[in-house]
Amino acid sequence: MSGPSDYQPTNPVLQWIERRLPILGLMHSSFVVYPTPRNLNYWWTFGAILSFMLGVQILTGVILAMHYTPEATVAFHSVESIVRDVNYGWLLRNMHASGASMFFLAVYIHMLRGLYYGSYKEPREILWILGVIIYLLMMATGFMGYVLPWGQMSFWGATVITNLFSAFPYVGDSIVTLLWGGYAVGNPTLNRFFSLHYLLPFVIAGVVVLHVWALHVAGQNNPAGVEAKTEKDTVPFTPHATIKDLFGTSCFVIFFAWFIFYMPNYLGDADNYIPANPGVTPAHIVPEWYYLPFYAMLRSIPNKLAGVIVMFSSILILVFLPWLDTAKTRSSRYRPLAKQFFWIFVIVAVLLGYLGAQPPEGIYVIAGRILTFCYFAYFLVVLPLLSRVEKPRPVPNSIADDVLVKTGSKATPMVSTVVALMIAGALFAGSARDARAENQETPPSQNWSFAGPVGKFDRGALQRGLKVYKEVCSACHSLNYIAFRNIADPGGPGYSEEQAKSFAAEYKIKDGPNDQGEMFERPGRPADYFPAPFPNEQAARAANGGGLPPDLSLITKARSYERGFPKFIFDFFTQFQEQGPNYVDALLQGFEKSPPAGVTIPDGSYYNKYFPGHAIKMPPPLNDGQVTFDDGSPATVAQYAHDVTTFLMWAAEPHMEARKEMGLKVFVFLIIFAGLMYFTKKKVWADAH
Repeated sequence: MSGPSDYQPTNPVLQWIERRLPILGLMHSSFVVYPTPRNLNYWWTFGAILSFMLGVQILTGVILAMHYTPEATVAFHSVESIVRDVNYGWLLRNMHASGASMFFLAVYIHMLRGLYYGSYKEPREILWILGVIIYLLMMATGFMGYVLPWGQMSFWGATVITNLFSAFPYVGDSIVTLLWGGYAVGNPTLNRFFSLHYLLPFVIAGVVVLHVWALHVAGQNNPAGVEAKTEKDTVPFTPHATIKDLFGTSCFVIFFAWFIFYMPNYLGDADNYIPANPGVTPAHIVPEWYYLPFYAMLRSIPNKLAGVIVMFSSILILVFLPWLDTAKTRSSRYRPLAKQFFWIFVIVAVLLGYLGAQPPEGIYVIAGRILTFCYFAYFLVVLPLLSRVEKPRPVPNSIADDVLVKTGSKATPMVSTVVALMIAGALFAGSARDARAENQETPPSQNWSFAGPVGKFDRGALQRGLKVYKEVCSACHSLNYIAFRNIADPGGPGYSEEQAKSFAAEYKIKDGPNDQGEMFERPGRPADYFPAPFPNEQAARAANGGGLPPDLSLITKARSYERGFPKFIFDFFTQFQEQGPNYVDALLQGFEKSPPAGVTIPDGSYYNKYFPGHAIKMPPPLNDGQVTFDDGSPATVAQYAHDVTTFLMWAAEPHMEARKEMGLKVFVFLIIFAGLMYFTKKKVWADAH
């Protein structure tokens, strides 16, 4: 059975090391014979999942840092270069970006588990406080990492959040200037954030070591909330907890892989695929989803300083939780009222997260204030009061007794209550979301060959779309991230290297200076990128009535629209991520000769029912018969729009087919591995249960 380590290596070299640095004995006592409660459920596997996710984030982050350039003029481009040109760069980027969300999801579950089972109570106060410190470091690290892609939402998110420190009297402006490295968010800010984002994960790893150390000193809590008394209450960490953690982690990685390979942009914001522009503010600035509850609290308070204090207090109050809840019974399993209020608190937090994504106006602000009050009331009123008035149910005498007891169906009413409350919250969220979107025409969904888990690009559509771009779109729009050689890449339009070379030679590329110091033109080469139609932004605006034609390399990922409730829930399961292509296709076909009755648009603009505001500077770009296809496809606006959108989707996601093909192989492996871990776990735990 479990107990103190008596590890003695037999190898002479290991014996020599062990006498001088007994690290092997420490690992043996900490991760092999360490006594683990027999009644731990799967919620306890999230500790191992978090360790795994921290390792993933550090490893992928270090590799990405080797290719990233923390300079404001090229940061956005360097990220795209990683995705497009670095071997498996798209995989590293998806793992790191989606991994941040998975990391926070796991830590929220880990914290809520500790809250439900009373893992913050004596003698584990230091363990809990170290966990809160890790959470604060994670929030800082995640925020700084979100700024690094230097897209629109990154830039303006950094501007808004760092400005909060100006609310502090006397020192606020100095703090903001220090963070910015000047008087506005810019290159010094990016350098500071990159340095700290690289450093803080290693600080987190150090605090995690302290967290695990404190865990081993105080011992693990368990669902019953009683301490281990005899050897019958525990099992050795290895193989029991090890194999259980492997199974739980493998299941979590399957969920993680769903985002990496099939839904990489589901949790992101389309505006972040637009390069940062200090002169254009996004219509709605929101942080990542894991900050939204605190962002809602901040915006619900009319006074800026008070809002900042409330936001920070909502996190710091967790430090004092061991002293706010003085109930003797740890686990909410035996506290009926505490269990009810816990689930209400979870729903309050979820609704605050929803409100954080909505505009700070009207009912959203009022609801935010009410839910903020409920959040603090749970810690400052409910928990202290319950510890005095609640009568808990009898607690098992030992962990062994808890393993043997049969709980029956006492939890059914609570489950029903939680389900009802969650459905009500979802319906509220969906109705509010639909109310926001009803004034904007929703683009119709099209049938795309690249949709779904096994979708692939239609080679004919890609080639026709390239022709439409070349003959129509390239007169105004650039394609800065696509080189001529890319059209011969696997998963692309299907041209050979010779065809790509011939295609490139049709273009004149400005080069130089030559030996005489003069610029000159030469035929294009496969390594050259598609040339821009204008030499600079000013020339582009002058030629287009003041409007700036956007680069089309990322346009299908930089545009989106609200799907509304319940579609955005179903989208996760159906892997729907075609909002961008649907929007671009609809926009190209959405021009009308005259606006509807009662609608006026500025002079020099054109009415488009799918464009936000409906007034667009671009004239209708497509007309029937404008481009002739060699394969005999219809020369219609609908065909042009579909084909060029397919081509632009490939331009934005050139490795999509490779991503999905690898995803299928990874899923097969993970499912088999998880199955093997499950049956191994059943065998290992057969005697313990």
